Amino acid sequence: MKFIRPRGTSDILPDQQNYWNYVSDTAKNTAIKFGFQSIETPTFEDTNLFKRGVGEGTDVVMKEMYSFDDLGGDSITLRPEGTASVCRAYIENGMKNQPQPQKYFYNASMFRYERPQAGRLREHHQFGCEIIGDENPEYDAEIIQLGWKYIKNLGLSNIELKLNTLGDSKTRDIYLRDLSNYYKQFINKLPKIDSDRLLRSPLRLLDSKEIITKELSLGAPKSVDYLSEESKIHWDRLIYLLDKFAENNEDFHYEVDNRLVRGLDYYNRTVFEFIPKNSGAQGTILGGGRYDPLIEILGGQSTPGIGFGSGIERMIIELKKQKVKIPVNQTVDVVIVHMGGIIEELWGLISDLRDNGLSTVFAPNRSMKSQMRYANNINAKIAIIVGPDEISKGSVNIKDLSTTESQKEIVLDSNVIVKYLREKIY
Repeated sequence: MKFIRPRGTSDILPDQQNYWNYVSDTAKNTAIKFGFQSIETPTFEDTNLFKRGVGEGTDVVMKEMYSFDDLGGDSITLRPEGTASVCRAYIENGMKNQPQPQKYFYNASMFRYERPQAGRLREHHQFGCEIIGDENPEYDAEIIQLGWKYIKNLGLSNIELKLNTLGDSKTRDIYLRDLSNYYKQFINKLPKIDSDRLLRSPLRLLDSKEIITKELSLGAPKSVDYLSEESKIHWDRLIYLLDKFAENNEDFHYEVDNRLVRGLDYYNRTVFEFIPKNSGAQGTILGGGRYDPLIEILGGQSTPGIGFGSGIERMIIELKKQKVKIPVNQTVDVVIVHMGGIIEELWGLISDLRDNGLSTVFAPNRSMKSQMRYANNINAKIAIIVGPDEISKGSVNIKDLSTTESQKEIVLDSNVIVKYLREKIY
């Protein structure tokens, strides 16, 4: 029987790790500079956490969740997104009692039963950031700036920022009523997928991929025209802050898109997406928004929050598409090239090199030519060449593989060799 990986998953092989490490490290370093702390939550949660938090009428809950009953009869779901889990952890661990706001970042696997395609897998990896505990629009501006800075630090360009406001609960019902009535005029023109959505969540039609629905949405009521006084003040302040930020950052631009809604029910007020120009089917590489009602919906005290998620796979696709040069990780410092079956004489040296932070490998039972080829193939920095003659003389030959310099003979003494290599490598 031949085993293959499940559909919609991927093996991240060593030769792909440069991209993964580059994106993950850039994400972490950027978040830390904004004062965020790392948080980790379980890979699976109580199914009701996502039903209640994400919304029972969403495509995620209705069609895309990996849910099952465990051996104890509890309904468990592999997390389809990160925000609900972070909010559950915030409530359960009493983080309300810590200085507010709390600022978290995470990098974790997410699971959705979708049709696999480039950048959209059933198991995908997501970098996310959350600010919980303060509703000031300054934090909306900061989370957007963090997303922009992360993308910029990766070396990407030609990325559009779109944002919108969905208002708050005070006027949401009126807006949804008018939006629903607008689409009902065209119920016979709507594709079945959207006529079904109209009954569950009219907002989803603004985000429809169907051509007819997209055309109809151009004339749909705009949420910005239904804002409460508080939400209007919040929105105007955010726009002012982003304009001020743009004054000092020439390559920062944004566009207000009144059809932008995102795909989860917990969003209110600000929503935003970063989208590559001419992105085609790939779409958003980073998106998020404010979710002030979510923690109360999940059983906590009323606590505002805002955050974003960004798919690692999609970011890597965009890096390759834009041909961004990334650092090459050289994981091997030293290869021991030995002749005459004397590797056992070098165990002490190998151990000392590793103890001093120098990654060291060897390839037994090969010719010298084969060992040198191996060293070049794995991008090793240094070859230490040793044979019976060197052992008898108490010396080794060191070859810098990055230059054409001649090899250098050095006494077979770990301290001397380590000192020399540190000067050579670092």
